[in-house]
Amino acid sequence: MKDLARTYRLPQTTTLENLGEGWRCLLTFGNRVLLAGHFYNKGDRWYGAAYEFTTGDHSCEGEIRLTAVSEAAFEDDGHAIAWAMNH
Repeated sequence: MKDLARTYRLPQTTTLENLGEGWRCLLTFGNRVLLAGHFYNKGDRWYGAAYEFTTGDHSCEGEIRLTAVSEAAFEDDGHAIAWAMNH
């Protein structure tokens, strides 16, 4: 997971506010933040990622930690978010 996070430049820990500055497709889903990111490498590639809040602070300033990054490439951001919902 760390290699993929590095490839996609995903921070291990951050805040929803900071994550929103670099990625446009974010969804707060209970205790988790789901992300769909676009990466162009030999063609269009969408990937999914999931973060979890580390404290009870679920505001934009609450700390979140990366828990999953997809190895699969997806055709669009909807499929990437669907993957993140299940991981």
